Amino acid sequence: MAEIDFPAEIRALRATYSSIENVTDVDALKVEIAELSEQAGAPDLWDDPASAQVITSRLSHRQSEVERLSKLASRIDDLEVLVELGQDEGDEDSMAEAAKELSSIRKALAELEITTLLSGEYDEREAVVTIRAGAGGVDAADFAEMLMRMYLRWAERHGYPTTVMDTSYAEEAGLKSATFEVKAPYAFGTLSVEAGTHRLVRISPFDNQGRRQTSFAAVEVIPLIEQTDSVEIPDNEIRVDVFRSSGPGGQSVNTTDSAVRLTHIPTGIVVSMQNEKSQLQNRAAAMRVLQSRLLLVKKEQQDAEKKALAGDVKASWGDQMRSYVLNPYQMVKDLRTEHEVGNTSAVLDGDIDDFIDAGIRWRTGNRNAAAN
Repeated sequence: MAEIDFPAEIRALRATYSSIENVTDVDALKVEIAELSEQAGAPDLWDDPASAQVITSRLSHRQSEVERLSKLASRIDDLEVLVELGQDEGDEDSMAEAAKELSSIRKALAELEITTLLSGEYDEREAVVTIRAGAGGVDAADFAEMLMRMYLRWAERHGYPTTVMDTSYAEEAGLKSATFEVKAPYAFGTLSVEAGTHRLVRISPFDNQGRRQTSFAAVEVIPLIEQTDSVEIPDNEIRVDVFRSSGPGGQSVNTTDSAVRLTHIPTGIVVSMQNEKSQLQNRAAAMRVLQSRLLLVKKEQQDAEKKALAGDVKASWGDQMRSYVLNPYQMVKDLRTEHEVGNTSAVLDGDIDDFIDAGIRWRTGNRNAAAN
């Protein structure tokens, strides 16, 4: 193993940390924490539960950001002390521990650096992810279920809570569509680079002749609506349909008309919810997702107007953003960033951080190019 130049590596860590600290603006964060703490301490805070939830959640997120930075600074200091002691005493175990900690800090700084690139209007929000089977018949439905598992496993790896809001099962296997929430800070900014068309190439397990099949699935990612967002939807613009839930479930499934489908007549957007036990709960969840989608449509219209004023800037995602090839060779490749790996099993088991990081850097580069 090559000898590590620890002084140079520690200087590099401090330089990276310093740039992250400058971008994050810790002083502004501390001011915001003080303001939120004062609001959270108000005796009438929980008179408005929705507003209280927003305040306490934001306070927790901001405190976590500052604490994360503080802990990293301490780890770099501790690493420097460990290296000095290890070198002075010629302790190989200490130097091996220092090498391991160096690698760990590098990784933590890289993750934090990616977060500083999430500066979009809704990037801090939690996310609502919808996956829909595309062309490819039963293989596409199976692929949609594989993608849903991939994202849920990714969230589980990071300790992010998720809630499955709706599942529409295909007749033979897999899913026609599924919608779930990822409840974590910056979930939307992080996962929004996953939006687009995904392609799977494999020997179809549903083809008795063992032929290779190409199938597609679409991933949509929208920011979760907040109480402070203004998205008014007149009652006469919504059609409400109720029906019985379908697919696996508890005793209430298939026994009552608890599932709800909302159709926004002007845009044609349809949202279905069936995973709650009551019709009222499903309607409230569906309305929240519908408002989130309309919020994103509104932002896209505003962005399109700005783009028209600025001229035609080619920074589109394209119809197909990633390929998952299981036969005749093993490869997952992102067609925007050119990032690829050969371990398809790990990717489909939720190991997609490198793809997400590459996507965020790619998007930031495109935004900077468009701004210039």
